[in-house]
Amino acid sequence: MENPTFRWSPLHEQLRVSLCNLQRFIRDAVIQSRDDAKIMTEVAEETEADTIYGIDKIGEESVRWWFSNHWPQSEPVQLVMEGLPDDQTMTFPLGLTAEQTKWKCILDPIDGSRGFMYDKRPAWILAGIAPQKGIATNLTDIEVSVMTEIPLSKQGLCDQISTVRGYGPEGIIADRFNRYKKEVKPILLHPSRAVDFQHGFASLARFFPTGKALCSEVEEMLWKNLQDKATGNVPQVFDDQYISTGGQFYEILAGHDRMLGDIRPLLFHKLGLSRGLTCHPYDACTWVILHEAGVILESPVGGPVSAPLDTTSPVSWIAFANRELADLARPSLRQALRILS
Repeated sequence: MENPTFRWSPLHEQLRVSLCNLQRFIRDAVIQSRDDAKIMTEVAEETEADTIYGIDKIGEESVRWWFSNHWPQSEPVQLVMEGLPDDQTMTFPLGLTAEQTKWKCILDPIDGSRGFMYDKRPAWILAGIAPQKGIATNLTDIEVSVMTEIPLSKQGLCDQISTVRGYGPEGIIADRFNRYKKEVKPILLHPSRAVDFQHGFASLARFFPTGKALCSEVEEMLWKNLQDKATGNVPQVFDDQYISTGGQFYEILAGHDRMLGDIRPLLFHKLGLSRGLTCHPYDACTWVILHEAGVILESPVGGPVSAPLDTTSPVSWIAFANRELADLARPSLRQALRILS
């Protein structure tokens, strides 16, 4: 697709297009491999941060091949991705040190693999790229973000969204690919404009039994704090658990959800548990797309969502579809979070 009517720098456009092409390649490779159920669902590796399934390996192999053969050599990059032999020194062109690169790219080849490999919900490919600052490179430094949907077996349409930081909603490029007709058409996505939560979807991530009771306690207190002072009624709010940070980001970007959040690192810290099975920087690397769309994405305890661009740091976040919802719910959320202190 062509850029919007304005133009960002040719360099940023080169990075954006490269990441879009990479993600289409990964998407197509995963689709072609989906018929082998054993490859898809077998456990390939256990890491500090996550369980790696066969489907994840397909994505990793596609990434290595694509970067080796297609990444622009004029823009040397360090790749940060779970499953690489040494995620701190994988560089393209090969053989460079991290200090010799201009960019740091963090990537999740398949976010939401568990739901996808059982054909329940689409998975997402996520990538963000930031100027190289060594170990100081942070999520907040990302300048270009791209996310691409990996469709279910019965799904003919799948979306790709990309943007460059600093251009607002007009800078978001959203395309819908018809994989049967091989056609790509632009689409318009916008977050909900609702000013309250009544009869809408809003929830906190409760993907595993661990911490679920405590998370529910926080959420129940949040909605009780938001009860109507005139009637005493708690908002009628619907819950939906999409086991993919990319999927959650898409749901709020597309206007389906009014608030979503992941406070698992806070919950696990309170319970004295490992924070391995939580959101990580590669899960949250497309935050720029939400920010440019007008979504209020922040740390649940205040401030930006900040973390090193690595594969292990835990990330907590809360996203409100618009500023009115953020202003309405933020005080009640902060009050509810006090039970974790």
